[in-house]
Amino acid sequence: MKLLVKFIILGLILFLAACGGYPIDTTMSEEVTDFEFTTQNNDTLSLQDLEGEWWVADFIFTNCTTVCLPMTSNMASLQEKLVEEDIDAQLVSFSVDPEFDTPEVLKRYGESYGADFSNWTFLTGYDFETIKELSIKSFKNLVAAAPEGTNQVSHGTWFFLVSPDGEVIKNYSGTEPGSIDSIVNDLKKVE
Repeated sequence: MKLLVKFIILGLILFLAACGGYPIDTTMSEEVTDFEFTTQNNDTLSLQDLEGEWWVADFIFTNCTTVCLPMTSNMASLQEKLVEEDIDAQLVSFSVDPEFDTPEVLKRYGESYGADFSNWTFLTGYDFETIKELSIKSFKNLVAAAPEGTNQVSHGTWFFLVSPDGEVIKNYSGTEPGSIDSIVNDLKKVE
């Protein structure tokens, strides 16, 4: 009987190690592909720079006339809530329209939402295929070119929680304000 208990405990330990052992319910387990992109300040930010940090990512573009408006507003609210709760996490917004979204355009866009760039970074400096591939492969997030005659890129509306090891572990609705509390509560548990 003692041997059986030891095997059960060992199996549970191995299961938790394989699942990341996070103290929250996870919905994903995807490794973020290595990247190094240009920030709104014309600096670079890489996956390696984020190593050891919890971060929340989304995919937006500044000319968006629909979902990016509530998404960016919710990310701004999340940033405020992180300060209120004294939670140390990074926010990363990847542009899915890198041709239009230069660092200067992204900086003005972030400023229009009151972004504090000390922990909220807007990224560009790649071609469309690069960001499409990163979004789909690492985040399982749709990105598709704008239909003929429009500049409205199609993209998913999720916020993604990424571990200090670069693993996407959970997604949340980026358009629903209620997601902010869920992200904050999860970060309190994992931080």
